[in-house]
Amino acid sequence: MNTRSTKPPYSLDWDESCDTMVALGGATSGGNTVFAKNSDRPQDEAQPLILVPSADHAGGNSGTQFVDVPQAEHTYRHVGSKPYWCAGYEHGFNEHQVVIGNEALPSLLPEVKKPKLVGMEVLRLGLERSKTAEEAVDVITSLVSEFGQGKFANNAGVRTYDNIYLIADPTSAYVVECVGHDWAVNQVDSVTTISNVGQIGKDADRVSPGAKSVATRNGLFEMGFGDSFAFNKFADPANSASGLARQCRSDAMLGLGAGQLDVRSMISVLTDHSDGENPDEDQVADVAGELSICLHRRTGETTGASTASLVADLCATDERLPIYWTGLYSPCMTVFLPNFIEGELPSALGIGREEASSDSPWWDFYKLTHHGLQAGADVRAEIRSELSILQNELFESANEIAVEGRNLIGNGANGAANELLTKYMAENAQRAISKVKSMIPATTSVG
Repeated sequence: MNTRSTKPPYSLDWDESCDTMVALGGATSGGNTVFAKNSDRPQDEAQPLILVPSADHAGGNSGTQFVDVPQAEHTYRHVGSKPYWCAGYEHGFNEHQVVIGNEALPSLLPEVKKPKLVGMEVLRLGLERSKTAEEAVDVITSLVSEFGQGKFANNAGVRTYDNIYLIADPTSAYVVECVGHDWAVNQVDSVTTISNVGQIGKDADRVSPGAKSVATRNGLFEMGFGDSFAFNKFADPANSASGLARQCRSDAMLGLGAGQLDVRSMISVLTDHSDGENPDEDQVADVAGELSICLHRRTGETTGASTASLVADLCATDERLPIYWTGLYSPCMTVFLPNFIEGELPSALGIGREEASSDSPWWDFYKLTHHGLQAGADVRAEIRSELSILQNELFESANEIAVEGRNLIGNGANGAANELLTKYMAENAQRAISKVKSMIPATTSVG
């Protein structure tokens, strides 16, 4: 078991806040699944992007922090957005186009003493062990049944909570809601979004065998719910208002674009600043308040903010490679870089330590965002305008590279494909890094 010491990674009064969404092929303009997530964490918790090669293992454990999970014989190549202190990811994707994102679930289950898996560790294990979304569902539900996840006391200062997962591949998607050792699963029909609110009611496709007895044992049938069982009775409605408002907003935005959704549509949702009072309003480009899908906090605050993003443009037809667009720090003041798991990620994207450093792009985008927040709306508009020039160029070039890379691999030229994709990603990362550094005033400090 890993018993490493770590300081508390964030304040225990941090507000849960994340938003994850998916549109299957029938709802998208290109006929392919598009997945998106904002990872909301403490605003100064670095989330570097790491690539882990596939590997064969001869026993041992999987590297989780509080419980020992036997290692799989083989783990798949994958990329994850990794908080520096954690053995898991907020979101990620693997070599088989399996994509997973998680949300904190405010639940009514009490904290327990027995250690469990951290929710982000469950996500990592799902990526390591799954070739399809359906297989990832089975991996996650099996792990949760055996080892549990959710609220448990620990001496490492790690804030623990129950979790909801959205899992997708090129042709299917599933919501998996977990409390303690129990879970429920729903398959996605077309478009869905999840946030920090219970998702699955009486319409669950599958529910863990012990869920109803756990609800009964914890008195949930005595709290005005009636006699019938629905899995979302575990959710805490008193702490779900923010999640419900943001989910209504993302539902409305995706609903308006159904049938024509694409990467730009998803980025439009991730960068939205509406307070949710009018879910059907047009996209709100600039910071408007404390509650929005693109979430900001003032310098020095310890509560959650949007600190990393992913948009996965999958492909079921093999006509091109899947494109994984990743953004560092605030989605509204970043550049979403196109990544290909068939190449090698730029090493700079994997730098993100506890303290700010000049060699970390994550911390560069942190500085740019806080400069914009402090300088005002006009400066933020200038930042968005400047970054959009590079962003639009990447939108134009990425699909061509995805097709070229697919053709090389199809012809057995895997080495040439790796070289092409690696060079393309390195050039893009360097352009983005140079751009963001040029836009940060010398006087900008990290709060």
